[in-house]
Amino acid sequence: MAEVVVLYKTPKDPAAFDKYYVETHIPLAKKLPGLRKYQVSKGPVATPAGPSGVYLVAILTFDNMAAIQNAFGSAEGKATAADVPKFASGGADLMFFDTRDA
Repeated sequence: MAEVVVLYKTPKDPAAFDKYYVETHIPLAKKLPGLRKYQVSKGPVATPAGPSGVYLVAILTFDNMAAIQNAFGSAEGKATAADVPKFASGGADLMFFDTRDA
């Protein structure tokens, strides 16, 4: 399997972020070809030292890195990526990686 992790930093307007993310971005991202699972964090994102600057974590699961590349190279992927600046006023970091059971 392979994962996409998106770390959304604290937005200027959390209520507007939440509304847009749930009503617009999630339905758009769920159209990504090859997407197997879509999870988001619930509640505050903490660190061992306390609060973090991360507001929300999204974890998208695909079969492999090729599937991620295909998804983000598709029309749906380009639309999803172009949508992020419309609501992520705090910025977002994206990471892609293969996973294995340890």
